[in-house]
Amino acid sequence: MSFIDHLEALRWHIIRAAIAVVVFTTGAFFAKDFLFHDLILGPSRNDFWTYRMLCKLGRLFDPTGPCADQVNFIIQNRTMSGQLSMHISTSFLAGIILTFPYLFWELWRFIKPGLYPHERQNSQGAVFFVSVLFVLGILFGYYVAAPLSINFLASYSVDASIENQIDLQSYLGTLTTMTLSCGLVFELPMIVFFLAKAGIVSPEIMQVYRKHAIVVILVIAAVITPPDITAQIIVTIPVLLLYELSIHIARVVRRGDTARLNAKLSQ
Repeated sequence: MSFIDHLEALRWHIIRAAIAVVVFTTGAFFAKDFLFHDLILGPSRNDFWTYRMLCKLGRLFDPTGPCADQVNFIIQNRTMSGQLSMHISTSFLAGIILTFPYLFWELWRFIKPGLYPHERQNSQGAVFFVSVLFVLGILFGYYVAAPLSINFLASYSVDASIENQIDLQSYLGTLTTMTLSCGLVFELPMIVFFLAKAGIVSPEIMQVYRKHAIVVILVIAAVITPPDITAQIIVTIPVLLLYELSIHIARVVRRGDTARLNAKLSQ
């Protein structure tokens, strides 16, 4: 294919992806009650699933003790067009999240014809695993990381006379940042897989720099969570497990490449 033909193919991939985003964004826009009342504002209420589970967990250790700190703050809007702007931007973000598997599939369809046959074979299931890891990261961010952050920041006070009245944009920024950050961090195994295939990363390198990786993971957890040691530990543990899984993936890639090389030499 010529350069112009490649651009034409890319154009149609972009058009199909844009149509999918517009369709899901429109659906999210009209599902305003579910999007905002049930999803977006869910972590701001005491009956949210995560808070109820934490309450039940606390009762296992102390049946008569109180539950975790209750969410106690007011979300408010200070600008005339603030709620409309948030409605549009949040609907667009929801459209991006919902169509992420399809967007990656369109990107993969554009890249795949340029790969060698063995590269296509080695990358089978890439769309599935990337999508699954992203969804797991989004769910972890929404049900674990974001509620813990919101609960801590909303209940923190320097003086009892100061009432927490959180701006809508600030609340949405915290929720979306935590959720999307976890969705991207959970892609670590797939990133390592492709880097190992390219010969850039090896299991030996990852094992040697494991201590450095732990420090980096702790820093990332500190950035995307509030200064609450409990929230940082809860976020750090699954990322460390993903790092160990990535070492195993790199080892499997190395073993497969060595087996193929020996098979070629034996021929």
